[in-house]
Amino acid sequence: MVEETGTLGDEQFANGADNMPQVGIISQYVKDLSFENPNSPAVYQWQVQPQIDVQFNISSNKAADDVYEVVLKVDVRAHGDQGVAFAVELAYAGLFGIRNVPEEQIQPFCYAEAPRLIFPFARRVLADAVRDGGFPPLMLEPIDFAGLYMQQAQQAAQLGEGQPAGQA
Repeated sequence: MVEETGTLGDEQFANGADNMPQVGIISQYVKDLSFENPNSPAVYQWQVQPQIDVQFNISSNKAADDVYEVVLKVDVRAHGDQGVAFAVELAYAGLFGIRNVPEEQIQPFCYAEAPRLIFPFARRVLADAVRDGGFPPLMLEPIDFAGLYMQQAQQAAQLGEGQPAGQA
């Protein structure tokens, strides 16, 4: 019987060998969610559209061997002349299995690609929370997390820092 082998570049490995780079979503979940409607019920009588301020923060930590948790934190504050209409804080997380990926590629994945993968789900949770608070759903525009990561990496390099802060 002949053993099957495959080649990848100069590397030879037996059939079924587990040495190819692999990345997958294990789970995603709401880690923390807060909705505040401090001026209800008067807020529903306001005639002026509130200004909406949206802030993002991305963090990543190693949860176990080959498992990384990436947390996309979204803070939204809607305010007008009369005060705060609503405030929402969402921490939406994903667990990612990462195997056989070079160490220098893990951080770019965790701060650029992983947030892109979980963002649509975080956006839905946020829209539902705002709608359930009695306001029209807040639909955030897509975000270029890779572009933001590259911009921060360039800024960090210019400032002489070794690592980007990881905030988008």
